[in-house]
Amino acid sequence: MYLGESERKLHELFENARREAPCVLFFDEVDAIGRRRTQLRHSAGRDVIVQFLSELDSFGSDNEGVFMLAATNHPWDVDSALRRPGRLDRTLLVLPPDRDARKEILALNLRDRPTADIDLDRLAEMTERFSGADLAHLCESAVEFALEDSIESGVPRPITTADLERALGELTPSTTAWLHTARNFAEFSNEGGVYDDLLRYLREQRLG
Repeated sequence: MYLGESERKLHELFENARREAPCVLFFDEVDAIGRRRTQLRHSAGRDVIVQFLSELDSFGSDNEGVFMLAATNHPWDVDSALRRPGRLDRTLLVLPPDRDARKEILALNLRDRPTADIDLDRLAEMTERFSGADLAHLCESAVEFALEDSIESGVPRPITTADLERALGELTPSTTAWLHTARNFAEFSNEGGVYDDLLRYLREQRLG
């Protein structure tokens, strides 16, 4: 609301973490507060990044025992200064779940639902590139189909593979659009090989 308030709250967050050390600070969508300064029009956003960098460098403080993790869907938008040695300097690519992981995610989302004859192996094969959120949405959609059918017939019935396949016919993996966008950055902005893992995956998926 006021200039300097974001920087003050960020400093308080780190100070609290230092008092509670050992602890982990996790910043989701870190590009929201660590966006490249060349993309920022106002000085307020730049000041937040400067404060963030100062806290990471433990300027005037001690970050011993404070571990920092961050996640983003747009690593190319994160200020390069945040990714220098001693800061957020290690990058891990989190890919869409593989077949076995998809099967487990489906089983987890259906665990407390009334089901009958669910072919998880078949569904796992059919959901390549689906994210965990996509798979959860798939299960919710199948629940709605089974519920609607039960209301219309007046006879409750469990969720079946047919419900999930019907839902699958109306959904596409959300990761596809991201992968196509990421390919452009990976191919033309791969300084230091930071996107090598992504390029390898794109080649394996015949997307690059």
